[in-house]
Amino acid sequence: MSSYRSEYQRSIQHPETFWAEQAERLPWVSPPTRILEYDEQGHARWYADGELNLCHAALDHHIEQGRGEQAALLWDSPVSGGKLRLSYAELRDRVARFAGALRDLGVEQGDRVVIYLPMVPEAPIAMLACARLGAVHSVVFGGFAPHELAVRIEDAEPKVVVAASCGIEVDRVLPYPPIVRAALEQSAHRPEACVILQREQCLAELGEGEHDWATLEAAAAPADCVPVKATDPLYVLYTSGTTGKPKGVVRDTGGYGVALHYSMEAVYDMAPGEVFFSASDVGWVVGHSYIVYGPLLRGCTTVIYEGKPVRTPDAGAFWRLIAEYRVKAFFTAPTAFRAIKKEDPEGLHLKDHDISCLKALFLAGERLDPPTFHWLKGMLDVPVVDHWWQTETGWPIAANLQGVEPMPPKAGSATVPVPGFDVRILDRSGHDAPALEQGSVMIKQPLPPGCLSGIWRDPERFQAAYMAAFPGYYLTGDAGYLDEDGYLFIMGRTDDVINVAGHRLSTGEMEEVVGGHPAVAECTVIGIHDALKGQVPVGLVIPKDGFDGDEATLERELVARVREMIGPVACLKQVLVVDRLPKTRSGKILRKLLRHIADGEAFGVPSTIDDPASLNDVHEAMVARSLGSAERARQQ
Repeated sequence: MSSYRSEYQRSIQHPETFWAEQAERLPWVSPPTRILEYDEQGHARWYADGELNLCHAALDHHIEQGRGEQAALLWDSPVSGGKLRLSYAELRDRVARFAGALRDLGVEQGDRVVIYLPMVPEAPIAMLACARLGAVHSVVFGGFAPHELAVRIEDAEPKVVVAASCGIEVDRVLPYPPIVRAALEQSAHRPEACVILQREQCLAELGEGEHDWATLEAAAAPADCVPVKATDPLYVLYTSGTTGKPKGVVRDTGGYGVALHYSMEAVYDMAPGEVFFSASDVGWVVGHSYIVYGPLLRGCTTVIYEGKPVRTPDAGAFWRLIAEYRVKAFFTAPTAFRAIKKEDPEGLHLKDHDISCLKALFLAGERLDPPTFHWLKGMLDVPVVDHWWQTETGWPIAANLQGVEPMPPKAGSATVPVPGFDVRILDRSGHDAPALEQGSVMIKQPLPPGCLSGIWRDPERFQAAYMAAFPGYYLTGDAGYLDEDGYLFIMGRTDDVINVAGHRLSTGEMEEVVGGHPAVAECTVIGIHDALKGQVPVGLVIPKDGFDGDEATLERELVARVREMIGPVACLKQVLVVDRLPKTRSGKILRKLLRHIADGEAFGVPSTIDDPASLNDVHEAMVARSLGSAERARQQ
C-alpha cells in the first residue's frame, strides 16, 4: 500500500502543493496562483484567482487536442427505441448552438436555468450549454411532482426552464408540460421563458412563453465559452433536508473540475478514449459528476442510458450495454443489482454477452451489502468496488483506488479514504474513536476541491447542517468505523444506529446478516419504538424470485440467524416478508419513512419516492402483524 499511503499522506500534509499539481492538468484561461484560502466562516475556497470554462475543458479542449471525431456520448434508450452517437465535435457544436439559443432568451453569466429532462442527449447538452455561458444550471429529476418542482424554481429563481414534452417509463408515457405549468402556478417566481424538447411519443401544444427547442437551436448562432472564476457556481443541486425544504447544494467550477479529472484517473482508472458507463440519472449527483462532467473532462466516452436494470427488456440490460459499447468501467447503485439478482439469481443473462472489456465494477449510493458483493464477485472476474460519497462532496470520499493502487477488498467496506479527505471517526464527546469502534464519520477541514461551497442563498443553514456539530469538521451524517488496516466501514446514517436497552446497535450490521440468507433478495432493518427497551429492530425482506418456501419458516430462520451471528442483545424478533420496499428513484430504501409508519407518526409521501404504491404493501404487512403503531399511522 506504499503508493496509496504516499499519495494520501501528501494530500493531507501538503494539500496546497498536491492540489496545485492536479490543477495543472486542466486548461485554465488564467491559471490560479492562490490555491487554498478560507472565507470568513473558515470554509475552504480553492483556486480563488483562477479562471476557466468547464464546457471548454470538457469539449473544445479535446477537439483542439485532436479528439474531435472520437465518440463523446453514446445514447441508448430501450424505452423509446432510440440510439445516438455524438462525437466531441458534434456534441460541442450542438452545445454551442443551444447556448446561443439560451443567450437569445436573455440568459447571461450568473443567471439560473432549471433543467427538467429525462435521460436524453439534450440533458447534458443543456447542462454544458449553461456552463458555456457561465450560467448556473439546476437539474430537477424528470417526473418530480409539481409542488417539488415549484419549490426548486422558487428557490433558484431561473430565467429559463428547459423541459421535455414527456418522459418514458417502462409502462407509461408521462407528459411533462402539465407538471411544469402546475409548478409555475404554485411558484412565486416566474421564469421569462420555457423551452420544450418535443419527443415523438407525446408532442406538446406550446402555450404562452413556451418555445420549441429544435426551432430555437436551428436559428441560434453558436456561443463562445465565457471564462468564469474558479469559485463561481457551476450548478445548484437540490437534496432533501430535515426541515422539509430542499437544500440547494452549490458546486463551484474550478475545484469541481480538478477533483473530477483527478478521480477519473485515480479512482476509476480511466484514460482518454475509453468508455465509461454510469447507470444513473442527470437529476442526481452521480449523473452530474460521472455521466456528464467527469468522463468528458477526462476525454472519455460516456454512455447515457434511458432504461431500467430490469424490464427493459430483461435483467440482462446492463450486460448488453457493457458488451455493445465496450465499456471499461461501469458504475451503478447496489439496489440495481439487487433487482437483477431477484429476477436472475443465477446470472443466466450474463452468459449471453461478452463483457471481457469490463475491467471494474463500481457501486455507490448506499451501502453495498456483503451478500450482493459476494454474489457479484462470484459472477464477475473483475474488481467489485464499493465506494462512498455524497451529493454534498460531489466525488468519492472513500474507495478502492484502481488508478493508484488496487487493494484487497473487504466485504462491507468502502476500502480507504480518497486522497484529500481526512476521514475521522468521532465519539459522542468529539474524540477520535479507536479502531473497530463505531462513531460519527467526519471529515477534518479543509474539505478538498469539488465539495459543496455552500447552500444556495442560505449560509446559516450550511453552517448549521454541516459544520456546527464539531468545529473544524464536516458532518457526514453517517455512522461507521475504521478497522486496524485503515479500511472504512459505513454502517448507515447516524439515525440508523438504534439504542436497545442501552446497547447501541447498527441496523446495517443486522441487514448484512439477514441479507446473507440464500432466499433473501433484498432487506432492511429499522428500529421502532418499544416502551420497555426504547427501541427494537424489525426486519423487512423481499424473497428472491422463485422462492416457494413457507414465509413464516423464513421469518423464523432469519430471527434465529441474527440471534446466532450477533447475539440475543440484537433483540430482532420480528421479520416481515413483503413484495416491495419504498425507495427513492436513486434506489435508497426510505428507512426513516418506514420508522414513521411503524411508530404511528404522521408522514408525507416524499417527492423522491419511486413507487408510492409500495407504501401500501408495507402498511398492510405492519398492520396485519400489529407492528408498533402502524394502524395509527395508517389512519393519519
